[in-house]
Amino acid sequence: MAADERLFFLLQSAAHRLRVDGDRRCLAAAGVTTAQLGALLAVHDQPGLTQRALAAELGQRESAVTPMIGRLTEAGLISRQPHPEQHRALVLNLTEEGNSAIARLRPVIAQFNRELRALLGDAFGPTSQALKDLARWP
Repeated sequence: MAADERLFFLLQSAAHRLRVDGDRRCLAAAGVTTAQLGALLAVHDQPGLTQRALAAELGQRESAVTPMIGRLTEAGLISRQPHPEQHRALVLNLTEEGNSAIARLRPVIAQFNRELRALLGDAFGPTSQALKDLARWP
């Protein structure tokens, strides 16, 4: 079977292997998974983000993000406060420990990217862009 006929399977297989390895590294460095790291980085980049906006940013349903935010709050990495204008909404901010976790994870992310660059060579940039495009499709 040609590689283009297996693209969906290859993407799933690569994503699984990368997620397992990434989770192992992130858990060792800061006690969070790669999915939780994505949430932490989004809140870091957009302080005061609502849970609904975070779900949209992560491409997930709010019902999937709510328990993750609960775990991050229990771990002391994110704080939730009432939104100043929206009665039912909560705003998310990183705690000092959340900022510290990101600081511990930056070298892990950098090492992971160095390894991917070594593997992909000149294809790193185009691959990264193609994956960004796929993440927004359709």
